[in-house]
Amino acid sequence: MNAKNLAISSIAGSIVYFLLGYLFYGLLFPNIYPSSDNDNLVFVYLGCLTFCILLAYIFLQWAGISQLMSGAKAGAVIGLLYGAAMNFFMYSSQTPNYGNMVLDILINGVTAAITGGVIAYVIGKLS
Repeated sequence: MNAKNLAISSIAGSIVYFLLGYLFYGLLFPNIYPSSDNDNLVFVYLGCLTFCILLAYIFLQWAGISQLMSGAKAGAVIGLLYGAAMNFFMYSSQTPNYGNMVLDILINGVTAAITGGVIAYVIGKLS
């Protein structure tokens, strides 16, 4: 595995993932995670970067994914599973809003699909 490919594809993916998060959670569906005065965008970006490092590592090290469509498909599966797991954890300690839970899982799948496609595309261009 090439560390340069991991770093560049992760950064490219994290920028896309961050912007998609703003689009979905900040503009289109702000009621899922309402904004507060304590929001720290640095930590939001670091979360995006961490998730993208995971995707890029899987694509480079284990799956050999370097094409946009295969990255989008793998990203969608990983995003749906990640979204479901995180929502199950979050709603384990509160009264669930099932509409928001399903919507959030779908948003995770869509954003991860687009991000996975970008990461795979960048990997393919760098290889």
